[in-house]
Amino acid sequence: MVINVGIIGCGVIGKRRSAIIKSTQNSKVVAVADIDESKAKSLAQELDCDYYLDWHRIINNDQIDAVIVSTTNNQLASISYDAASHGKHVFCEKPLGINPDEVEKAVIEAKKNNLVFKTGFTLRFHPGIKKIKSIIDQNSLGKILFITCRYGITGRPGYEKEWRANKEISGGGELIDQGIHILDLCRWFIGDFHDVVGSLGTLYWKMNVEDNAFAILKTSTNQIASIHASWTRWNNIFSLEVFFEHGYVIINGLGGAYGQETVTVGKKAPPDKWPPEENVFTFDDPDQSWNEEWSEFVDSIINKREPNGSGQDGLEALKLVFRIYDFCNKN
Repeated sequence: MVINVGIIGCGVIGKRRSAIIKSTQNSKVVAVADIDESKAKSLAQELDCDYYLDWHRIINNDQIDAVIVSTTNNQLASISYDAASHGKHVFCEKPLGINPDEVEKAVIEAKKNNLVFKTGFTLRFHPGIKKIKSIIDQNSLGKILFITCRYGITGRPGYEKEWRANKEISGGGELIDQGIHILDLCRWFIGDFHDVVGSLGTLYWKMNVEDNAFAILKTSTNQIASIHASWTRWNNIFSLEVFFEHGYVIINGLGGAYGQETVTVGKKAPPDKWPPEENVFTFDDPDQSWNEEWSEFVDSIINKREPNGSGQDGLEALKLVFRIYDFCNKN
């Protein structure tokens, strides 16, 4: 079975997704669309496929089984909804939209039509993240007590002029951009959150959205997550710490500009045997998370099941983003 794919949005992410598909045997890009003809035409030439300026021609194409939506944030939800209403499986990049209400309509539409709706949560497929999830599922270190995470980049020159800095297009700043990844992981690890507090700051960039976001979240069983997402790190960082009743797992790096991905697994030691026993795992192989995420999407279509990082997962993470926004607007 070959899944025929249409890509709506031929920017950096659309091109990266297309390169993954090109390397597979069970999926094929048959058409791409972008309002920028040069981008659409260039990608179509690379893929030897059709291109359109009007994305409606993608969702109206009966040959297409699934659609990748990789536009600016303000268009994600409406395109996803229309794609699902036309019987297309949807792979939509985070954050799925600029408010939870519009995203929920798209997710419901896909469910109503028995279609797969996947959120682009690539971090779920990194080896370190998978290591943590396996430890949680095996319950080998007991209950999670708390999570701390720092995730950030250094903004490019002129970052304040890009679409991410325009709230009407992006829906928000660094919290909805990278912070939503952290919120998704925290929710995946310990479940839904009962209490949410936060603080937003536009500390450096001259823009109308936050360049730094801080939040503390607590479950109904008093498990706590503390996060910091930043556009002013000046040196890219990904650091995730999960502390359990009987030990901890610490991830540093994601490869590439974030540095080598390493995972430290520690077991709590009794007072007479300090320090704790630790095992360190390093991952030097090329990043396969994008490949694995696409394989997950295709397999979920073939086997008619919910994907890892579903549309519902994306919706719940976006709801957390807006709970933090609401808290900050009121305080």
